Amino acid sequence: MDPAVESARVTPVIRALRAASGAPISVDTRRASVARAALEASADIVNDISALGDPEMAEVVRRAGAGLVLMHMRGEPATMQDAPAYADVVAEVAEFLRARLDRAVAAGLAPEAVALDPGIGFGKTFEHNLALMAGLPRLAALGRPVLLGVSRKSVVGMLTGRGAGERMAGSLGLASYLALRGAAVLRVHDVKETCDIVRVADRMRHEESTHGLELD
Repeated sequence: MDPAVESARVTPVIRALRAASGAPISVDTRRASVARAALEASADIVNDISALGDPEMAEVVRRAGAGLVLMHMRGEPATMQDAPAYADVVAEVAEFLRARLDRAVAAGLAPEAVALDPGIGFGKTFEHNLALMAGLPRLAALGRPVLLGVSRKSVVGMLTGRGAGERMAGSLGLASYLALRGAAVLRVHDVKETCDIVRVADRMRHEESTHGLELD
């Protein structure tokens, strides 16, 4: 899509959301020009699925004082699922995100402005996705909040055998697991239900710690 068209589509939506709410607004884009337009329209965060593939992105975000999410994706959206292969998917994704975090900081962004997303479903097989979720503590060890989007994705369908319209329970199960494993942000469809299950998971994790019963 032409960047001008992309900007023209997202900026009216951002302005409408800002008029209706003071909640943080995130825009998904790989293009610095679109990010600039979105931030000028009052977006707060850029979710960059190319993790600084556009060399101007970090500077755009820095100048705006905005937040940045760096996501791992193998290849391009049109080709990312063409037989993705890794020797150690958790180690390779962690190293990629560490390098892109270093690049963002070198460009002048504060580390506190950056979150990391392993890109579940972006250039990964079912097994890769499971390994990344199980290996979440290794990603959290990079020292930045880890964001994941798994809600209703095919990985949930493969785990449960359910179609996209029947994946709430499976998505909630993963949300609870990921919250316990160290996820800081979950991108979801079923907000109220996910909030409830994460509150329960967080409280029980707190109880484990309080009583010296922490589990690995």
